[in-house]
Amino acid sequence: MTHNVQTMTHPAVVCRRVTKDFGDGENQVRVLRGVDLDVPFGGMMLLVGPSGCGKTTLLSVVAGLLNASGGEITVLGEDVSRMSGGDAVRFRRRNIGFVFQQYNLLPALTAAENAAVPLFAAGIPKKKAVAAASDLLSQLGLGERLHALPSQLSGGQQQRVALARALIHEPRLVVCDEPTSALDGETGNAVMELLTKVAVRSDRAVVVVTHDSRIFQFADRIVHMDDGRIVETSGADSRPAQPIFAGVN
Repeated sequence: MTHNVQTMTHPAVVCRRVTKDFGDGENQVRVLRGVDLDVPFGGMMLLVGPSGCGKTTLLSVVAGLLNASGGEITVLGEDVSRMSGGDAVRFRRRNIGFVFQQYNLLPALTAAENAAVPLFAAGIPKKKAVAAASDLLSQLGLGERLHALPSQLSGGQQQRVALARALIHEPRLVVCDEPTSALDGETGNAVMELLTKVAVRSDRAVVVVTHDSRIFQFADRIVHMDDGRIVETSGADSRPAQPIFAGVN
């Protein structure tokens, strides 16, 4: 059953005047050039633009994988730009789910064990963690592949495992870096439909970096970047949020 609920009134992410430099002295390159961005709860935002424009760098700064060189970043009400290294790691572990282009599954672990990795990191006993991951994978259509190794899964199946791993600890921010670029159109659409069904809800924000125009149809908001700046924002937060796993068979 689908419930139409109101999204939260405050943004999940607020960036103000964010800069990011790489290198030093004459070799210094400014990749982000004073980015202002609000990411609302309850929808899917796509970050698009040409290669090298700063999309993945911005995603990495928001997710705490890189430190900004300047500006302010608030994620889920916390000033992550001022967090110490240990605090930032703990904050990411509790609140952020990651979906990567190359899946980053551990080859020696089964699908269920891979999906359970964030729970292992949180100290959840293995049996309980794998059981929770198995339940989630079953809801994502992989109930018969729980014990398969990554090498025994198709690209689309591996991406579903990566999606389960990103969601297993109930993060409030989900960030995805080119989640469909290695997939054919049909499989990419299937993954995005699942991501929409299981991730878009009123208390969660989803940000996707992509070059893949085939998935623009899934966005509530599209943010266009060029040369380290946001140059255009299109769309609106119009899709009703759905409860997690609603409609997934």
